[in-house]
Amino acid sequence: MEQTFTLLSFGPDGWGDEIAFGVLVTIGLAFATLPLGLIAGFFLSLAKQSDEKILRMASEVYTTIFRGLPELLTLFLVYYGLQIGIRQLGIETTFEINSFLAGMIALGVVFSAFCSEVFLSAFRAIPAGQYEAGSALGLNRFQTMFNIILPQLIRIALPGLGNLWMILLKETALVSVIGLPDILRQAGIAARVSKEAFLFYGIAC
Repeated sequence: MEQTFTLLSFGPDGWGDEIAFGVLVTIGLAFATLPLGLIAGFFLSLAKQSDEKILRMASEVYTTIFRGLPELLTLFLVYYGLQIGIRQLGIETTFEINSFLAGMIALGVVFSAFCSEVFLSAFRAIPAGQYEAGSALGLNRFQTMFNIILPQLIRIALPGLGNLWMILLKETALVSVIGLPDILRQAGIAARVSKEAFLFYGIAC
C-alpha cells in the first residue's frame, strides 16, 4: 500500500504530477473541440436545408465521409496529411502542426458531422408554424431563428448532444498515438516504467 501511495504521489518519486497534467490536457482538448464542432455542425445542418443544391450536396458528402471514416484515420490524415499537402503544393514554410491542434481539428470535424445530424433532426421536429409565427410578428429570418427557433432547437437537441459530448471525451484518448501527453499516454508511460499497468490504467479509467 505504501508503494502505491508513493507511485501516486506528487514530486520526483511519484507520477501524480504527470497524471494530473494528462487530465488537464484531456479536458482541455475536449473543451477546445466542443465549440468548433457545435458551430460547424449547426451551419452544416442549415446547409442541408438550403435551397441551393450545391450546398446540400457538399454538406451531405462532408457528413457521410467523416461519419464513416475511423476517427484514428481522420487524425492521421490531419496530423500527417496537412503537412505533406503543404509541401506538395510547393509552399516553403517551417510550419508544423502540433498534436493538440491536429487532435482538435480531427475530432472537431468528426464531431461536427454527427452534430449536424442531431441539429437537423431537431430542426425537423420544430413545426413550420413557428417560422410563420415569426413572420406574422414582423421578425426577419435572423430574428426568427434567434428568438423563436434556437431556444426550441437547443432543448430538443440537448439529449443527443449530451451523448456526442461523452463520445468526444472518450475519443480524446486517440491523440495519445500522435504524442499528445493526455491522460492515456501519461498513464501508459507510468505503467511501463513502474510495471504497475493495472494501477495506472485503472487511474486513467
